[in-house]
Amino acid sequence: MTNRILTGAKIATMPTAGGYGLIDQGAVAIRDGLVDWVGTDMPAEYSNWPNEDMAGRLITPALIDCHTHLVFGGNRAREFEMRLNGATYEEVARAGGGIVSTVTATRTASEDNLIEAALPRLDALITEGVSVVEVKSGYGLDADTELRMLRAARALGTLRDVRIKTSFLGAHAVPPEYAGRPDAYIDEVCLPTLQAAHAEGLVDAVDGFCEGIAFDTTQIARVFDAATALGLPVKLHAEQLSHIGGTALAAQYGALSADHIEYANAADAHALAKAETVAVLLPGAFYTLHETQMPPVAALRDQGVPIALATDCNPGSSPLASLLLVMNMGCTLFRLTPLEALAGVTCHAAQALGLTDTGRIAPGLRADLAIWDVAEPAELAYRIGFNSLHRRIFGGKG
Repeated sequence: MTNRILTGAKIATMPTAGGYGLIDQGAVAIRDGLVDWVGTDMPAEYSNWPNEDMAGRLITPALIDCHTHLVFGGNRAREFEMRLNGATYEEVARAGGGIVSTVTATRTASEDNLIEAALPRLDALITEGVSVVEVKSGYGLDADTELRMLRAARALGTLRDVRIKTSFLGAHAVPPEYAGRPDAYIDEVCLPTLQAAHAEGLVDAVDGFCEGIAFDTTQIARVFDAATALGLPVKLHAEQLSHIGGTALAAQYGALSADHIEYANAADAHALAKAETVAVLLPGAFYTLHETQMPPVAALRDQGVPIALATDCNPGSSPLASLLLVMNMGCTLFRLTPLEALAGVTCHAAQALGLTDTGRIAPGLRADLAIWDVAEPAELAYRIGFNSLHRRIFGGKG
């Protein structure tokens, strides 16, 4: 791999200690796919390396989308139209809408179909400087389809220069054939499928949906116990629509992240801080569902909880494949600062996935970089519907 040095850049290193870690008129040396040095006074050892002048452009860590449902069959545009034409939730459901429609479409899709459908969404993220994407299962709700979704997710990482992290989300919803029998579904489908997926090397983490319309804390705890026995980290959709104790449960299990958390409170924020669990905010779902309950951003700040942002790309509540738009939404809807937004899709997003080799610019870390045609980091969150990416570097290539 060719060694090189990028010079004449403004560099946002995004250190774990906080702040942009800005370096003006700085340089980044890349050796064998890793950052070898970053700073202003270039050591003599790099003087003969190929030199690329960045002409004052901004370099940040490549972006990370730490919560997506990128692999699924079909779409829900028809029910979106129905709702806007006045149909009720019940009318949409009777017409075959809701998660049932996605489950049906996903179950009938082949692995190749799922890959083909997901690639344009993945490409949209990559063109915005994304280098890591988390992908969940959860739209199969039977063993065959859950495994097929995870295989399709893994395949995406072989077809594009991107890292894919998979989360098993068998505890996403109760399928129609198990209506009224959530515990039976967990026993007969969710837990055995988790075992099979882990045996096949398809799982990086285990997720669940802890909500009145999905699974309660006792049921999720059983799934988390199985994950822990397999040595897998956990994360959780928690407190999105109500407060039933999901955030506290996530903290109890030392979860990588608690996601959504609109109905979480100050005590939950304290628990997350103590557990070193990342709060992943998902403004796309907040926007699409016309939610009004804000996540407890002030409490998270007060407790020092790392805040990440993600697209939640899914066919129902967040049909969104732009992490740059998410940054703007995080600022405009949740009143995050541009610094918090950028940290939310770099260093804190890496933490939400348990990654320690990316999300920052520092010696020894992967050279996953995004080069932007902007003068200041705040421009990334400020602009709406505008992609200022000049170039993406993935593992030193690009």
